[in-house]
Amino acid sequence: MNSISTSNNTSALRSVLSLPVIVASLGYFVDVYDLLLFNIVRVPSLKDLGLSEAEISLIGAKIYNWQQAGLLIGGFFWGIWGDKMGRRSVLFGSILTYSLANIICGFTNDVELYSILRFIAGLGLAGELGAGITLIAEILPKEYRGYGASVVASVGLAGAIAAFFAVKLTDWRVAYFIGGGMGLLLLALRVNVLESFLFEKGIKNSISKSVQWWTIFTKRERLIRYLRCMGIALPTYLVIGIYATFGNEFAKAIGIPGDIPAGTCVLYTYIGIVTGDFFSGFLSQWLQSRKKAILIMLMMTLAGAVILLYGGIKSAETLYFCYAWLGFSIGYIAMFLTTTAEQFGTNLRATVTTSVANNVRATVLITLPIFQFLKPNWGVLQAGAAVGAVCFLLALLSLWKMEETYGKELDYVEQ
Repeated sequence: MNSISTSNNTSALRSVLSLPVIVASLGYFVDVYDLLLFNIVRVPSLKDLGLSEAEISLIGAKIYNWQQAGLLIGGFFWGIWGDKMGRRSVLFGSILTYSLANIICGFTNDVELYSILRFIAGLGLAGELGAGITLIAEILPKEYRGYGASVVASVGLAGAIAAFFAVKLTDWRVAYFIGGGMGLLLLALRVNVLESFLFEKGIKNSISKSVQWWTIFTKRERLIRYLRCMGIALPTYLVIGIYATFGNEFAKAIGIPGDIPAGTCVLYTYIGIVTGDFFSGFLSQWLQSRKKAILIMLMMTLAGAVILLYGGIKSAETLYFCYAWLGFSIGYIAMFLTTTAEQFGTNLRATVTTSVANNVRATVLITLPIFQFLKPNWGVLQAGAAVGAVCFLLALLSLWKMEETYGKELDYVEQ
């Protein structure tokens, strides 16, 4: 009996630590590094280009919006490409696109060119996570998908921590060179990654070829599935895009003395995310349920938000612990994308997973203006609570009627 158990454990380890999972993990590491890099180097890079403080705020927001536009467009572009041409081709094309764009960013001395390059980088970055999750969901045995998601997420999100320290130890141009260089090195590892068998099988199917990507939005039942996949992840970018990014304002509003850098709040949040994403995959495997695991993480996130806003935090140390807790609790990012991949057939799986990943990132473009609009009259804490209440309500409603997909067979196509 022990020899059988040992054999099973060895088989599981080999599956989870296979080349596709390792390459997807490293790809997500570079993806997160490059995605956050502009946020971190925005001020020093634009100051170095000769902009005033007022110009840095205005033009910095413009460049960031160009990057977000690239993510939104790229989410659909790479997703459709992945369903028509294969998941493996997306892994090559996306990383080559954003790696070259980041290297050129390190040489730029022109603000307009900087904007275009961040758009191109966003376009490339959009394909990385969705394609990687789709590929490993289709390659790994169904009983090990949760473990694979844990590995990808925990390694990948460490890229955020690496980005912070890269900027701290070097200047902004070198940080861009590092990100682009890592991406090009990763291309060599991807040469030996095999295409998904399910994709190759499905592409020969006449039904697979006849179902178009826009039917995600024209068929009611399919659209509801799509929106539920987005809805369960709303609290993740509520925490990242508002609670952590404006951590200095929340600290001031709750009366914490001294200077609380927003960057430090973000750093502690991402440290929590790395550990939380690793935990959530194992929790899902232990519970044998995606929905129960996500529900537990959601309720932990809600508890952390209540403590942040109304828990009477008095010290910086307690605040940073709260952000680490919030980060840990939203550490179901890869899990919700694995669930998304399991909700749709092979012929739409990459389109849905890749676009959902980037649409959730872009929800900050809606929640942040609402937060800023409410803040003058309601105050930071009440505005944060109002936006949070809507996000949590939509997340719980989305999860309530969602199909349980743990152990689901993925060898099927949308009709």
